[in-house]
Amino acid sequence: MAEYIFDNTHKVTIRHFGEMKAKGEKISMLTSYDYTVARIVDGAGVDSILVGDSASNVMIGNETTLPITVDEMIVYGKSVVNAVKHALVVIDMPFGSYQVDASDGVRNAVRIMKETGADALKLEGGEEIIDTVRRIVGAGIPVMGHLGLMPQSINRYGTYGVRAKETAEADKLIRDAHLLEDAGCFSLVLEKIPATLAARVASELTIPVIGIGAGGGVDGQVLVVADMLGMTQGFAPKFLRRYADLHTVMTDAVKRYVADVKRSDFPNETEQY
Repeated sequence: MAEYIFDNTHKVTIRHFGEMKAKGEKISMLTSYDYTVARIVDGAGVDSILVGDSASNVMIGNETTLPITVDEMIVYGKSVVNAVKHALVVIDMPFGSYQVDASDGVRNAVRIMKETGADALKLEGGEEIIDTVRRIVGAGIPVMGHLGLMPQSINRYGTYGVRAKETAEADKLIRDAHLLEDAGCFSLVLEKIPATLAARVASELTIPVIGIGAGGGVDGQVLVVADMLGMTQGFAPKFLRRYADLHTVMTDAVKRYVADVKRSDFPNETEQY
């Protein structure tokens, strides 16, 4: 049996992230947005839970991550923190909460941490937000960076396609990764970039690099829990592996419940007082 840095009876910290990279132990990360799912995910032994701004899509039904607010992220974040005993909980700072200026970013970061009890925050961007990252880290808040495909910049990209395929963008991503490490980030997410580029970044940085659609040469992986459990339909990027088909399971269960109610089979005599 593999020897891990710790078992699921211990609380994961950012120090453990660094230890796992040093040892070559891969880091597992999944999103969660509510108490019930987070309790299951945490109990299954995942190393880290991301309260992603993907809640905008998964929980609210928006087409992009842009509309979700700080107030909404705090509600989802607090719900997850209340459920978790083991995993490192990271919360996305939503669009507009840190791009205006560094002071605004620090103010929102402090509020999110105080009102949720999270362990860390995640910000998208490189050189453009580096002063804000330094200020937030300087306030005592651990920061996870995010480069590559950055959903908060979708209106600039115009597509959710693979990023950093061209030399100029790849070179900038490498520079930004080093800048984020130098600014104090404890880890970095790379989304939807060529696997060779992601592996290079992971080899050059001393902090852990978590990939989503970035190949297997990085230090860990993250997926959206609703996608990997097969709750969502019509979303099938190359990097997504579905570990269950809960859409079918849940649909069948609801259909059976409706049928039982309609024919007065639920509740039966043993299911009433």
